[in-house]
Amino acid sequence: MAEFANPLERWNSRFSREDYLFGEQPNAFLVEKVLLLNPGRTLCIADGEGRNSVWLAEQGHQVEAFDFSPVAVEKAKTLAQRRGVQGSFVCSTWQDYPFEPNSFDNVVGVFFQFASPEERSRLFAKLSVCLRPGGVLLIQGYGKDQLKYNTGGPGVLENLYDETLLKQAFPDFEVLYSASYTDVVDEGDGHRGMSALVGFVARKPG
Repeated sequence: MAEFANPLERWNSRFSREDYLFGEQPNAFLVEKVLLLNPGRTLCIADGEGRNSVWLAEQGHQVEAFDFSPVAVEKAKTLAQRRGVQGSFVCSTWQDYPFEPNSFDNVVGVFFQFASPEERSRLFAKLSVCLRPGGVLLIQGYGKDQLKYNTGGPGVLENLYDETLLKQAFPDFEVLYSASYTDVVDEGDGHRGMSALVGFVARKPG
C-alpha cells in the first residue's frame, strides 16, 4: 500500500506537529493490566512519542523504549523531562535493536502492526528471547474486524491480530489474559473511535 512505501518519511511527517499524535495519556489496556507486569526493567517497542513508556516510568518501571522515527523519540524525551521521569529513549528500527537475551522483566507492545506476517514472526521471536524467564509480555493490537471501523491501524488484513495468532506465536507462555473485543479508543488524533481490539498478556516460562 502507498502508506507503507516510505514509512519513515510518513511517520516523521505525522509526528511533526506541536501536540502529540496519539495523545499524552497511556493506552487504556496497558493501564488496566499494568499490575500483571513485573517490577523492574521494561522494554517498550515501537513506542512513538513516549506516552506509554513515560507513564510506566511514572509507575516505577526502569524503562527502555525505541522507535524508528527520530522525531517521535525526541518528543518522548521531551515528555519524560516534562513529567520528571528517567528513561532510555533510543532511535532504532526493530531489525537493528539488539534485543539482548534474558534482559527484560517485561516487554510492552501497543499497536505495532507495521510488520508483515514473515517479519512479525521474526519480531515476536526477538521479543521472546529478550524476556527473562518469568518475564511478562503485554500486547495490545487491532483485531481482524478493524477494517470495518477504519479508526486506526494499518488497514492491511494480514497485519491484524486475533487471539489464536498470538497464542501460537508464544506457545510455551502462560497466558495471563487474552481477549478480543470492541471498544471506543480515544488516543489523540491517531486512534479515535469504535475499534476491534485484541489484548494479550503472557508470562515466559522459567
